[in-house]
Formats: sequence, structure tokens, C-alpha cells
Amino acid sequence: MKILLVMDQYENANNGTTISARRFAEGLRKRGHEVKILTTGTEGEDKFIVKTLRLPIGISKIIKSQGMSFAVPNKDKIKEALQDVDIVHFYMPFWLSRATLKIAEELKIPHTAAFHVQPENITYTIKLGKNDFANKKIYSEFRDDFFNKFRHIHCPSNFIADELKANNYTAKLHVISNGIEDKFKYIPKTKHDKIYITMVGRLSGEKRQDLLFEAIKKSKYEKDIQLVLAGKGPKYKQYVKMGEELTNKPIIEFVDEKELMKILEQTDLYVHTSDAEIEAISCLEAVACGNVPIIANSNKSATPQFALDARSLFEAGNSDDLAKKIDMWLENKEELERMRKVYSESAEKYRIEKSMEKIEEMFKDEIKEYSI
Repeated sequence: MKILLVMDQYENANNGTTISARRFAEGLRKRGHEVKILTTGTEGEDKFIVKTLRLPIGISKIIKSQGMSFAVPNKDKIKEALQDVDIVHFYMPFWLSRATLKIAEELKIPHTAAFHVQPENITYTIKLGKNDFANKKIYSEFRDDFFNKFRHIHCPSNFIADELKANNYTAKLHVISNGIEDKFKYIPKTKHDKIYITMVGRLSGEKRQDLLFEAIKKSKYEKDIQLVLAGKGPKYKQYVKMGEELTNKPIIEFVDEKELMKILEQTDLYVHTSDAEIEAISCLEAVACGNVPIIANSNKSATPQFALDARSLFEAGNSDDLAKKIDMWLENKEELERMRKVYSESAEKYRIEKSMEKIEEMFKDEIKEYSI
């Protein structure tokens, strides 16, 4: 197949959606497909570049801190990208995607979409994360102006598929994990003199890393714990300040994949505190490497699906409960060691090759149905 992926920000692998898009592009090419990208950034082979939207400085800082940017549609560039493609796949429901979808419809080109932008990703930034009206309003706007124009939508988890059904999305929903690469596999733990507790992800409101600081302060092992937050975002300065209250200064920084592997190798417990999450591939990668997770049991997050039992879940928003779960695992080292391999094996069903097969089937279904 000749496939065009439409993605506002493809160049910098600093957010989960971009990382997913790049892995799918690479995986599809390895399987013999021709893949082109319509995006912002620098010119490159099989890339069609449009300009980045310029926003007021304050808004621009917030968007960039989330690892994102928006693209400005260019009709000529869109038509050039659409030439001789069998199918177009969209990652974001914003201006570039909407303009490209309109032209693809005019040219009668089959098209599918992925749902990667959870309304809470937006509402937590403006202090409305738990406002049901605001979240439903975004779901309905996305639905009416974009997603209900598709027959097939890729959902990275059963959780987000259920959310779309509850909000009256009409497309066939394909639950396909964003997938983990083979490099994320069981790693024997390195010995060190501290207890490393890690979370990977944006430093933003819905991710709730603040709970980790509070829980560590309440832990019996506070003096021995080294907190690692691998990510960047608008909460960076706040978390640096909070870290001053801990015995060991937290490591808070965005890291490349090579450094991430080193972090996961020394991690004793992986904690995922997020209130809202479509999948959390970072948690799954940690699990695949043999890290036992403790996950917020939020009803707006898909991540609890990776917990094998209640010991790996804590009450969302409750730092007391999180502290108890941290201490429980640290006091049961033999069980922690046993569960490392059990957790690593549980991640095998999420391997990216399985996801490639499923996304191919979705594309084939759309092409076949479009021609009828």
C-alpha cells in the first residue's frame, strides 16, 4: 500500500503520539509499504512540509512544553502529498488534518483516523480537568467536525473505545495498542545504593506527578528513595521546587531512548500517577523491561489494564494509598523480584508487530469498503 500519515509534529520524539506515528511509519515500511508524511519541521525523504502555526507567546510556551505544535494547512502541499496514495491516516483532529480530509474526500481517497487526543489533555491545562461538561463538549466537537467523517478509527485501548461509544462516535473502532518494540525486554536489575522510583511522561496537570512527591515524603524509606521523572512540561519548575523537600534531589529531565533504557534498568518500582491516559505506552515499556508498576486506578485512564492484581493499583489522587503500596513492595523484595518476570511476560501481547498486522487490516478494510 501507498500510505500517507498526517501528523502536526513528527520530527521531535517528545510526546507519545509522535513516537507512535514514527514507530508505525518505520514498521509499515519494513513490511513493504510506501509511507509518506505530511507534517511540519525540516525537509526529508517522503516528507511533505507545511509551516508551523505561530501563536501568542504565552500560548506557544504552553503548547511547546507539552511537546506539541500545530500545522498551517497549505492546499498545494496537501494535494502534492495526496498524489498516488491508496489511503490517508490521520493522527490529530486539528487544522491540518481537517483541511487534508476535505481534499482527500474531494479526490475520493480512502481515509482512517486515530484517536490520540483525550479531552482531559486539554482541560487539565486550563484547570478544568474534572469538569464533565467541558470534556464532553470537546468530545462532541471532535466527533461532529472530524471523527464522524470516518468509517474506521484506531483506538489505542479498550478504555478510549468505550469513551467514544459513550459519546456517540459512529465509526468502527479498532482497538490496537501503540505497541512496544523488541528492545524493551526483561533486564536484570543493576545493584545500587538507593531505591529508584521512576515515572516517564509529560510534566503536566493530568499526569499528577505531584502525588509521587507527596507519597515519597510519607514513605518509611524516604531517605533511601531516588525519584526519577523522565519528561518535560509546564510543571517542571513546580516539581523542582517540590523536590527540595526530599532527602535526595529528584532527577527531572527529558531523556533520549538510550538514556531511558539505562533508567529502566536501575528502576526498582515504576509508578504511573496519571488521572487521564489513552494508553501510556511508557508504562508498558517499563513493564516489558521487568519493572513492577503501581498505577493510579483512575476511571479516565487506560493504564490500569497493565496491573495484574490490586497490589499494583492505588486510589487515584490518594498519596497515602500510594505510599502504602510503595512500602508494601519494598518490604517484600522476594515477591517483587518474582513479579518482575511475570510482568515482563505480560507485555508480550502488546508487541508492535502484532499492532502492525492489525493496522494493516484496518487500512485494507477501509480501501475495500471505499470502493463499494
